[in-house]
Amino acid sequence: MSPIPARPPRLTGEALHAGYEARPVLDGVDLAVPEGKLTVLLGPNGSGKSTLLKTLARTLTPDAGRVLLDGQDIHRRDTREVARRLGILPQGPSAPEGLTVRQLVDMGRFPHRRLWRQDAGRDARIVREAMAAAGVTDFAERSVDALSGGQRQRCWIAMVLAQETDLILLDEPTTFLDLRVQVDLLELLVSLAHDRGRTLLVVLHDLNLAAAYADVLVMMRDGRILRQGPPGEVFSADNLKKVFDLDANVIHEPRTGSPVCVPTQSGRVRSRREALRGVGA
Repeated sequence: MSPIPARPPRLTGEALHAGYEARPVLDGVDLAVPEGKLTVLLGPNGSGKSTLLKTLARTLTPDAGRVLLDGQDIHRRDTREVARRLGILPQGPSAPEGLTVRQLVDMGRFPHRRLWRQDAGRDARIVREAMAAAGVTDFAERSVDALSGGQRQRCWIAMVLAQETDLILLDEPTTFLDLRVQVDLLELLVSLAHDRGRTLLVVLHDLNLAAAYADVLVMMRDGRILRQGPPGEVFSADNLKKVFDLDANVIHEPRTGSPVCVPTQSGRVRSRREALRGVGA
């Protein structure tokens, strides 16, 4: 049986230069977001991860270069049309006080509504399906304010799913969440890509979680992409040193084979530990 050919990327950035007022950040970035995969942007603080995500999402206009969505310049397309094709979950989103989960998820239907053409039955069905996919059906009538951090993030993901877009961009969705909740959330994102055919681009900080769950890693430093590819190829001690200036060993998890970063202790720390062991002997 012949392998299924890869789908051409629908979202690409070409020679992107972008920043904030007098502070340039991106320095000629080229990125084609792989279809049907979970791609993770990694890099130290200030490397340009969030700036690249915002530029691809049309939240930030590039100073040079262009972003193409389905072959057309995203900054020359109608906002509502873009929202039907591309979903964005920014870092730390907030909902109006007292909003229920169902009401929040229903907001994802806005790009599809017209004053002269509305289908309440279809909207309600899609909202139910989005809540089920994100695992928040049981919270439908509860206030978003009353939920835990992980539950709220799932609600926001459900809202994006209600947009019926195959492209989803998320900026640090696991920040401030407990490890177990982070794992649950990343497993949801993986299932959206692998089981539902969504294309996801996610900014993460945790190196080992990124290596464990990403299909593609994009490593950035100083506004440029230094390495990109499958975790097994790019998550190496040499690349961690080049990108993060981190001295580490990379081992492989026995069951899955995923690469794991183990930072190397400095000589001073090792000497102190040895001294403490000697005191306790």
